Amino acid sequence: MIIPTLREADTVARAISTTRQRLEPFEVIVVDASSDDGTREVAEHAGARVIDIPGSRAVAMNAGARVARGDALLFLHADTTLPEGAGHSMRQALCDCGGGAFRIRYDDGRPILRALGDLRLRFLGPVYGDQAIFVTRAVYDQIGGYRPLPIMEDYDFALRLRRASNFVLLPLYVETAARRHRGRGTLATLARMWAIQWLYRFGVSPDRLARMYPPVR
Repeated sequence: MIIPTLREADTVARAISTTRQRLEPFEVIVVDASSDDGTREVAEHAGARVIDIPGSRAVAMNAGARVARGDALLFLHADTTLPEGAGHSMRQALCDCGGGAFRIRYDDGRPILRALGDLRLRFLGPVYGDQAIFVTRAVYDQIGGYRPLPIMEDYDFALRLRRASNFVLLPLYVETAARRHRGRGTLATLARMWAIQWLYRFGVSPDRLARMYPPVR
């Protein structure tokens, strides 16, 4: 499993610990972009292997994939936790599919956020990185990993993954932090996500789009 981080000292330990409970035996690789808040130390204490790679999330995930030893890869955001049964469900899915992802819920009880995960799947289309995308090593190599985009790298990866192999959306839900929604407002965040996706589809440069969706860290 590969976790890209940038100043995630407050979240990464929980992601690692729940992964160890639900995916054993899996190696956990944290790829840190020179955090200055102790992320590396927290991740190492939690039992992860940490490598330092500056750059975008796409660069980090490819770097983690290069050093990973398994036949399957799982890409997990540091503020996301896996559900019970995740390991068994993934192994079963990868017997017939080249990759997949989970459904998503937020760690916030507001009705609008409880509904948002399903609305995202229904109206935004392809999955995103906070849904814990997983893929066989063979298919990852076949499609060339993540393209080095500053934004929409997960959207792009999921599209290419679906074209290259069977893809499954598991009926299990990861839980991810709603910190962007809490900080900037759910409707504003959702509108920005829709706008960025459609602008990307119409060929707007990812470098320009990245300025519309700065990191929350």
